[in-house]
Amino acid sequence: MQRRRVSRTGWIVHEHYMWHDTQRYNLTVAPGLTVQPGQHAENEETKRRFRNLVEVSALDDQLVRIKPRKATEDELLRFHTKKHLRFLEDMAASGGGVAGPKTPIGPASYDIARLAVGGILEAVDAVLNGAVDNAYVLCRPPGHHADAEKAHGFCLLANGVLGVLHAREVHRVNRIAVVDWDVHHGNSAETAFYDDPNILTISVHQDNLFPPGRGSVDDIGKGRGEGANLNIPLPPGSGSGAYRAAFDDVVIPALERFRPQLIMVASGFDASAMDPLGHMMLSSQDYRYMADRILDVADRVCGGRVVITHEGGYSAAYVPYCGLAVLESLTGLSAGIDDPFVGHISQYGGQSLAPHQRQAIDAAARYLPWIGALSNEIQDQKGDANV
Repeated sequence: MQRRRVSRTGWIVHEHYMWHDTQRYNLTVAPGLTVQPGQHAENEETKRRFRNLVEVSALDDQLVRIKPRKATEDELLRFHTKKHLRFLEDMAASGGGVAGPKTPIGPASYDIARLAVGGILEAVDAVLNGAVDNAYVLCRPPGHHADAEKAHGFCLLANGVLGVLHAREVHRVNRIAVVDWDVHHGNSAETAFYDDPNILTISVHQDNLFPPGRGSVDDIGKGRGEGANLNIPLPPGSGSGAYRAAFDDVVIPALERFRPQLIMVASGFDASAMDPLGHMMLSSQDYRYMADRILDVADRVCGGRVVITHEGGYSAAYVPYCGLAVLESLTGLSAGIDDPFVGHISQYGGQSLAPHQRQAIDAAARYLPWIGALSNEIQDQKGDANV
């Protein structure tokens, strides 16, 4: 699938994002007398190399630069508690430490996390005000595991959740979809909106990878929000065939039934075949496919309004090519750079859809009728803003 329409794409990145200090871990393990100090998995190199690849590509002059700002405390309090904010602020002021499970921080990390949130808020403003058609926020630290009062899984603040709440409060956008294609479950958005029928949350992830016990196919929301949370937990080893089927048969039909006014994407590149923290087999062309499919449905239901926020992805060699493919999809333009790894990855055994993967996808598809019923209910409510 090739998108031909050229779009104005916002590009939000800042050098300070690269200065978030995750200390001398060995991937995710704190150093000690039995673990040699190394490099934390969530380090600056994947994002820096992605930014650098963009800068040497033909896309560099085509993107619309949007400068991030620090989110205000009131904006953060739309989801987080004051207790959590003071905890992060005090720990950073004391020189850093361990803010949550597997989540070390440095002395500037709280301010940088606020800048990450602010970059997403600026992207939401630009898209909803019509300054750009869509946007990509290459922010750090990530956010899709953070809870209201807990830093978790490398994440300090719930970046994407705060973007949704900003769109709702400032722009009066009532109906929003969140699609998370990170290899790890998008627990932040699920928790925040689990009883909210106006926010459709979809997570496509490796089954029971992280956080443990989250992302079951039968976790579909509660109360009035029952049916507005959709999990597609794929078996380890899933590749192109499984992910494309999951999008074609579940994600895209769900978006078409729900008809959001804005689509937010939590973009993790850790389902790639080269990632050290996942066990999936995607190439850059699979990320292009998923982005194309989301943009196609966005063109039909919400004027193409898509905001993508960067989450995981821990292969410094391969994240840049996956990210560049998504940016090509957003802009409708060629970057003029070929992925040197895609030919090898696409030939891996097991890339085709397997019966056990088909079964997992069909289990999620059983809940699609719930989304249609929810959409009809929401559209009948008064005050359903159109943007």
